[in-house]
Amino acid sequence: MLSTDNFECNTVYKNYKVSMIKYFTSILFALICMSFSLNPWDEATSSYVETYKDLAIVEMHRSGIPASITLAQALHESQTGESKLAVFAKNHFGIKCKSYWVGMTYNHEDDDYDDAGNLIQSCFRSYDTVIDSYIDHTNFLTQSAHYSELFDNDKTDYFQWAHGLKKCGYATDPEYAFKLINKIEKYQLYKYDTYSNPLIAE
Repeated sequence: MLSTDNFECNTVYKNYKVSMIKYFTSILFALICMSFSLNPWDEATSSYVETYKDLAIVEMHRSGIPASITLAQALHESQTGESKLAVFAKNHFGIKCKSYWVGMTYNHEDDDYDDAGNLIQSCFRSYDTVIDSYIDHTNFLTQSAHYSELFDNDKTDYFQWAHGLKKCGYATDPEYAFKLINKIEKYQLYKYDTYSNPLIAE
């Protein structure tokens, strides 16, 4: 006959085993849920930043525009390099032609309307390479008196730069500054604002 002590030991062991099974099952379930909830945007963003961060840093040292701002704008405007404008025109900053533009163009529906209120195609700048787009973004901001007040801000003050871009009319979206700031903080883009120029050997 099974003693009371043996019965109690078996009961404790069974309860322990059940508890451990429940514990590891809950962990496995959580891992499965995480695998389904992973945001592919994060992976795409990491790849984009890794590809273009040095270019943004070089342009920062050339102009004073924070690398974090350049990268955040590029991520937002180009939809991580996957928008039609980015794919077909190599335009990663959504810069429109303007009257003085003499380069290549790409027509694309955006936010322009005719007198009857119908959405019409807008003229955007088109480039041979993404590098040209980054360089022109710098030139666009530095050579326009419209954006001159931005350069009163320190290149590490991405908060003021983001709000300054909205104030100067870079975008019509009322949440534009906050969207840039969110990307900068979510992906820690601010760390690139203190990086050395990768083109200069230390």
